[in-house]
Amino acid sequence: MANLTPNPSFSLSIRIELPNYIGILATVTSSIASNGGNLGPIDLIEQTRETSIRDIIVNASSSEHAETIVQGLRALPHIKVLNVYDRTFNLHKGGKISIANCMPLNDVSELAMAYTPGVGRVCSAIAKQPEKVYEFTIKQNMVAIITDGSAVLGLGNLGPAAALPVMEGKAMLFKEFAGINAFPICIESQDTDEIVNTIKNIATVFGGVNLEDIAAPRCFEIEAKLQQELDIPVFHDDQHGTAIVTLAALLNALKLVRKSIEKVRIVINGAGSAGIAVARLLRKAGSKNICICDSQGIISINRTNLTPEKQEFAIKACGVLAESVKGADVFIGLSAPGVLNPEMVKSMAKDPIVFAMANPIPEIQPELIYDDVAVIATGRSDYPNQINNVIAFPGVFRGVLDCRATTINSNMYLEAANAIASLIEPSNLNKENIIVSVFDKRVVTAVSDAVQKVAREEGIACC
Repeated sequence: MANLTPNPSFSLSIRIELPNYIGILATVTSSIASNGGNLGPIDLIEQTRETSIRDIIVNASSSEHAETIVQGLRALPHIKVLNVYDRTFNLHKGGKISIANCMPLNDVSELAMAYTPGVGRVCSAIAKQPEKVYEFTIKQNMVAIITDGSAVLGLGNLGPAAALPVMEGKAMLFKEFAGINAFPICIESQDTDEIVNTIKNIATVFGGVNLEDIAAPRCFEIEAKLQQELDIPVFHDDQHGTAIVTLAALLNALKLVRKSIEKVRIVINGAGSAGIAVARLLRKAGSKNICICDSQGIISINRTNLTPEKQEFAIKACGVLAESVKGADVFIGLSAPGVLNPEMVKSMAKDPIVFAMANPIPEIQPELIYDDVAVIATGRSDYPNQINNVIAFPGVFRGVLDCRATTINSNMYLEAANAIASLIEPSNLNKENIIVSVFDKRVVTAVSDAVQKVAREEGIACC
């Protein structure tokens, strides 16, 4: 397997002391380069006639790689490594989000209106007309980000405390990209009914619920029950955010190779929540030939003990992944590192499309197949064509909150995907540009408008 590209996930700040003479800094940078580090800014902190102290930013590809880089510097003569800190961990110190007031409290008059006694008038108004809670509280722009910590990123069942950094990050993305207030709630239970009841009991505060990092099949059950029992939209981002962005990218990739979604053969590796959701949305978009594989191979009607979600996509064929990709037009990986190899890719149809979205290590390294595919996409930010849920979920929630939709449905997912795909003009489509950047300012508005249009057409918008 090719070496991973150094990236900011493993970014170090290294403070060194070195003699103040010509050429010594080049020795330092040469050591970093020879050990595969990606050099960033170098700041001069202090300098005398004899010594210099500098801070150097270096990106590595793993914790082990970072340690190799540091040890290389420690081995240099006349160089002192004074301090090393992990910039990612440093960024998370103290948490990444906070609560801020919308207005100042400068005097007794303002206090009397914001709190007692004036607030009592607002409470009474809401008691008489419950819909006013949207007008006079944070509910109209507030989302609950809820997890049980059972499927944290690709790391597994780490529990609710270890899931909290992800949920905080999600809250940052809601605020940064869509201006939505969001708060992480990590539940100390992995019982479906207990989770559902907990969410129902706190739902009054929120205008929507974003489920996150909940393992299958429990995530399907929780989402279905909440959609039946709550009057606010519920969205499991690991399913539907992934599906929306994957479809958007695939629509553009298919335009590039001049193939239609109705005719291509698609292999999805990974039958968890994301894999099933992607398959469902691709089918709604017109796909007629989908083969899903899990760790045991093709999901076949001949297999026993399939979950209802897997039974939905069971086919007559049997075999392992290598057999399923022969002649396939599209591979979509939502599974594990390194399960796809160059020989398997070469067995695919002409102009193959490969979406290797396992994170942080994809199903196959792009460098290994770049010249053998029409398009390669990953879930990583350090390669072109990043398929990232943040392209979808802020706009989806911006849309449902603004029109006060009571639910989110598959028609909204489909139109959101079409809206995202449309943001790249056909003349700008190329092998390394099939999906917009997460920082494209048009995305949230386009997705929000598409979602609101469906909500109003289907009569599920309240305003």
